[in-house]
Amino acid sequence: MLKVTIIGGGSTYTPEIIQGFLSRVDELPVDEIWLMDIDESRLQIVGGLIQRMVAAAGNPFTIHLTLDRKEAIQNANYIITQFRVGQMEARRKDEYLGKDYGLVGQETTGVGGMAKALRTIPVMLDIANEIRTLAPDALLLNFTNPSGLITEALNRYARDISVVGVCNSAYTTKMNILEKLTKHTGEIIHPDQAQLLGLGLNHLSWYYGFEVNGEDRWDDVFGIYLQELRESETPMFTPGFIRKLGMMPNYYLEYYYETERKLEEQEKWPPSRAEQVMEIEKELLAAYREPDRTQPPESLMQRGGSYYSTVATQLINAHYNDLDEIHICNVRHNGVVRGWEKSWVLELPCRVNATGIHPIPTEPLPLYNYVLLEQVKNYELMTIEAAVHGDVRSLHLALAAHPLGPPEDQSADLIEDLLRINRSYLPQFFPASV
Repeated sequence: MLKVTIIGGGSTYTPEIIQGFLSRVDELPVDEIWLMDIDESRLQIVGGLIQRMVAAAGNPFTIHLTLDRKEAIQNANYIITQFRVGQMEARRKDEYLGKDYGLVGQETTGVGGMAKALRTIPVMLDIANEIRTLAPDALLLNFTNPSGLITEALNRYARDISVVGVCNSAYTTKMNILEKLTKHTGEIIHPDQAQLLGLGLNHLSWYYGFEVNGEDRWDDVFGIYLQELRESETPMFTPGFIRKLGMMPNYYLEYYYETERKLEEQEKWPPSRAEQVMEIEKELLAAYREPDRTQPPESLMQRGGSYYSTVATQLINAHYNDLDEIHICNVRHNGVVRGWEKSWVLELPCRVNATGIHPIPTEPLPLYNYVLLEQVKNYELMTIEAAVHGDVRSLHLALAAHPLGPPEDQSADLIEDLLRINRSYLPQFFPASV
């Protein structure tokens, strides 16, 4: 019996991941998929659509809906985490907390990412404890943001379970590159023929190579990328800077390289991104309720997360079927990047087979990139300590380390507001009086 569990199964993303499993029934013999969520209403709406989808496909596997996390985890082979502690309202508050202090307000970057990590890490460690007892041989695929930071926490406080951090951004970049190559050269290249090379942290990585059937095509790819930046009226990055950098930044690096522009965009709120997603989700859930619907609506793509199902099911397929494929994942690198701290979780190419997720030896980034990465990694490590131990001092140090953090004279007020807003989700900071 091959059992897959999705924690956060009431997410509007879930139908897409089920499509991924339905598309692979000939190679990935899933017997049952368990959807677990704490929101019964959403679970029934999303789960109802999924049950109709699977029935329309001939019921190749069974769908189980549950509010009981332990029941969902019991004897699972693969566990996917994609939950949001505090739901979308907590994200909205994170965004406006940043804006109120003149900082980037974003769910994975800066103060917003910190707040989300503080809410999420204790829950994720509870899940790890349950996996240790109920499904010790399972592979945990963590999509929950901030994915790299959460995966780092698991690697430090739950080393005995198998975990990999996953994200769609690298695969989305690869598909965009293939689309641009087709547009500019007329070539049709299957994704399996192409390999994107990059290194960094989740949402803080740089791409520096691209191969097609083992042939180096980086000069073509980077040339097209620069050309399109120069021709754009509103380029994501300054072309001259990118030419000197010689790499394609992950699009989340906008928040670091184009901070003033991102802050100006925030001044136009509402709606913030969370508020936009809230409206999109209302429409999606209304569509999911339609009793005759057996496919997700096209508007799901507005939610973000394109290729989400591809990333998840390809990785599970490569692991289950011992395919020895290369995927960009978030794992402890164990020294494959020369000179970097061996215990760090990095986002880098990994070989995936039945024995696990194995990082591939990768040359370190230039000093310019490394300085930013090291700052953010130190912020991650101190945020983890704060989340695990309820340590306010570590929060202050984490904010001081983060390049998008507040001035020192605002740090205390910001932390006080962050803890007050999130009090119901942060019991580690508010121990019950004896």
